[in-house]
Amino acid sequence: MQGNRGRDTAPELALRRAVHARGLRYFVDRAPLKGVRRRADLVFPRARVAVFLDGCFWHGCPEHHTVSKTNAGFWAEKVRANHARDRDTDARLAAAGWFVVRVWEHEDPEDAARMVEDAVRGRR
Repeated sequence: MQGNRGRDTAPELALRRAVHARGLRYFVDRAPLKGVRRRADLVFPRARVAVFLDGCFWHGCPEHHTVSKTNAGFWAEKVRANHARDRDTDARLAAAGWFVVRVWEHEDPEDAARMVEDAVRGRR
């Protein structure tokens, strides 16, 4: 488990490069809401846009999630709890006036950057 990075993963770096190339500036690994212990991968405070890059295994991607062969019950509950926490985070941010962009790690960084740019420029 120590080998799993919390930030600066290859998909995250690719997304950040693509978003930066579009002229957007952002904060990295920041909590959008004070008092809520949830951190977004990219945060655009002025536009109130939070971007989460979700891993296929950890967040239960409908296309690529695989079921663990060892300790399957534990991992199934872990993914279910992650999914529930993601929905709760989305609801809290929406209630506070934020727009949430969720990107799967397997998505093309350029396509994801286009979604982020549309969200940020549309809210300015």
